[in-house]
Amino acid sequence: MFTLAEVASLNDIQPTYRILKPWWDVFMDYLAVVMLMVAIFAGTMQLTKDQVVCLPVLQSTVNSKAQPGASGKADFTTVETTTGQGEAAAMRTVSFGSAPTVTPDVPLSRATSSQYQPTEPRQELKKEQKDSSGRKTNLDFQQYVFINQMCYHLALPWYSKYFPYLVLIHTIILIVSSNFWFKYPKTCSKIEHFVSILGKCFESPWTTKALSETACEDSEENKQRLTGAQSLPKYVSTSSDEGSPSASTPMITKSGFKFSADKPMIEVPSVTILDKKDGEQAKALFEKVRKFRAHVEDSDLIYKLYVGQTVIKTVKFIFILCYTANFVNTISFEHICNPKVEHLIGYTQFECTHNMAYMLKKLLISYISLICVYGFICLYTLFWLFRIPLKEYSFEKVREESSFSDIPDVKNDFAFLLHMVDQYDQLYSKRFGVFLSEVSENKLREISLNHEWTFEKLRQHVSRNAQDKQELHLFMLSGVPDAVFDLTDLDVLKLELIPEAKIPAKISQMTNLQELHLCHCPAKVEQTAFSFLRDHLRCLYVKFTDVAEIPAWVYLLKNLRELYLIGNLNSENNKMIGLESLRELRHLKILHVKSNLTKIPPNITDVAPHLTKLVIHNDGTKLVVLNSLKKMTNVAELELQNCELERIPHAIFSLSNLQELDLKSNSIRTIEEIISFQHLKRLTCLKLWHNKIVNIPSSITHIKNLESLYLSNNKLESLPAAVFSLQKLRCLDVSYNSIALIPVEIGLLQNLQHFHITGNKVDVLPKQLFKCVKLRTLSLGQNCITSIPDKVSQLLQLTHLELKGNCLDRLPATLGQCQLLRKGGLVVEDHLFDALPSEVKEVLNQDTSIPFANGI
Repeated sequence: MFTLAEVASLNDIQPTYRILKPWWDVFMDYLAVVMLMVAIFAGTMQLTKDQVVCLPVLQSTVNSKAQPGASGKADFTTVETTTGQGEAAAMRTVSFGSAPTVTPDVPLSRATSSQYQPTEPRQELKKEQKDSSGRKTNLDFQQYVFINQMCYHLALPWYSKYFPYLVLIHTIILIVSSNFWFKYPKTCSKIEHFVSILGKCFESPWTTKALSETACEDSEENKQRLTGAQSLPKYVSTSSDEGSPSASTPMITKSGFKFSADKPMIEVPSVTILDKKDGEQAKALFEKVRKFRAHVEDSDLIYKLYVGQTVIKTVKFIFILCYTANFVNTISFEHICNPKVEHLIGYTQFECTHNMAYMLKKLLISYISLICVYGFICLYTLFWLFRIPLKEYSFEKVREESSFSDIPDVKNDFAFLLHMVDQYDQLYSKRFGVFLSEVSENKLREISLNHEWTFEKLRQHVSRNAQDKQELHLFMLSGVPDAVFDLTDLDVLKLELIPEAKIPAKISQMTNLQELHLCHCPAKVEQTAFSFLRDHLRCLYVKFTDVAEIPAWVYLLKNLRELYLIGNLNSENNKMIGLESLRELRHLKILHVKSNLTKIPPNITDVAPHLTKLVIHNDGTKLVVLNSLKKMTNVAELELQNCELERIPHAIFSLSNLQELDLKSNSIRTIEEIISFQHLKRLTCLKLWHNKIVNIPSSITHIKNLESLYLSNNKLESLPAAVFSLQKLRCLDVSYNSIALIPVEIGLLQNLQHFHITGNKVDVLPKQLFKCVKLRTLSLGQNCITSIPDKVSQLLQLTHLELKGNCLDRLPATLGQCQLLRKGGLVVEDHLFDALPSEVKEVLNQDTSIPFANGI
């Protein structure tokens, strides 16, 4: 036999789940426990005390010898009970056997055969019959026991016998239905995870700190309304308000960035100090909440399951109420029994009494009352489930009461669980909302970041770059530490992979800052900080994956001189929107775009009047449309690298002020159009390296002012004499081609200072080469040269000589007469250098700061 505690354990849930039990579920659980008690009490009474006592219905004395007539039929229902033992005192104890015929007037003992005669003396029997009173039934004890059991099963209604078991089964079904969503594997894991996270969020020190700071901010805002904003220190811009950002500025609204002059930023002092351990736990909670939300918001299984089990309970209530009400009147104390065992007993009809009838009726009425209350609560639950959309949850009230206005609304199972929690205590949802806010998460990161990156630690990371400027590079941080803006002598600030970078008004302290790098860092700035950057920033590097990462305020820095944009500008979604506002950059001189363009954006022409240098580095995407270049008449330097150009674009010939042209890493095969360069009177540097040029046309002589010519990494096999007619040529680079001969005309280049012919097939150096007495750099490595003429001593200004990778067996001793040449500038095999005379080596090993002799 099971106990009440064992059955009630079906209704047990984890204590932590109580926050998901609204009052109606709790009330129904208690009702279920009471119904269990009713079932177990009724079952216990039935097993121990239930009995039916039956007596035969006797005929009148006139018809006593006749066969008893058929009695009226009684309604037959069944309720389980036990046969009583109390009738033994009122009946005789006899042993009897089956008799073929029995009459009511003749005792069964007299009608049996001789082998079934009673063992008691006849005298005792007569005495007993003489002492008895009332009407005789002529039935023995065993016959009464038999008929009581027969009539218990035939005369009692079935509901009277099985009532406790039915109540128990129905109650167990209701209990299982109420708690099935806590047990079902696909919902149990989500609920357990939710309750665990909710409890940690409720108890987290960060929740208390965030809500406390919210209260402080509210009080500060109230003070601000009374005292006004004039007491706050602000950076005073030296320029006009023209170019200031506004609500209608492109990209500002899209990036979520908004300036506000009416409500300046207020720095609220921390109410409590969050230790490192609490900070790490809070960070982990933010991550757990983010992942849990993404996991749970995708489905509404928990909601559907809860609705389904509520519907099942409601249907079960209606079913129980309908059939139970019909059996209330069938439970009666008296019953008529016709067992049809006349051949065994001698009677056809019996009148029986059920001793548990009264108690069962009271218990049934109580059960019906409980089930009615249970059913009405189920109906109320259904009303609550469908009255409002429970698959949507709004934190509007929390947003109004706190500074976390970015707490998002949630949906599906996440929303339903929060609605259930609200029925327990709304404070849970309020505290949970803190961990859904990006503002709250950013505040936590800011506090942790400032604790980790102190002024002393940042000072250790400051270094000097190639330009001898103080530089600080911050990489993959959660934000920009406040102490950065205390480095007032910093020249260059690099922020890389800092998605939540914010530049506060304190940047106005960094008066030396002129260069800023934003690598995958869509930084946001305050109004005062923007005013400072607009007036002081001169160079800006922006590296991005998508054009939306470019901060909107970049296009409003009207004093900017150099802008470097590195990222994708050619996708279908971008539509070049990131370059629409370049017209505001009125002082921009250098624009560097490293992207995958198919055409030069027409927006670049907005800065054409003042742009002096344009650099476009493609990733191999073919640059087709170049007509926009014609409008950039003031450009002095133009670089079109890795753009898959096959010819020199004609639009370039319209750039009358062009001084330097770099067409590196394209697919140019012929440069016949070079004759058109004669119109570019100011062109002094032409870089056609890393192409597929086969020959140089003689028309190159028309570029009279050319000073530098770079033709390395092409497919040249010879150098035409026309190249050496460029009298102003100072630098000639033809490295890594297939040139086998250096023409003697090279001696005509009296102004040549740098000659590079490394990686060719030259085997002989002409003596005329050494007439270029102004040579400072001579690169002859990786050729087939067998000897170096002694006339190398004529190159008195030579500082760099590369000879490594040739077929030399010795070096001329006259190298010592190259007064500026030192060992560091001599690139040659070690054994060749060691073979030089000791006095020559001594000269080459001298420090350049020590005066040297005129000869050896």
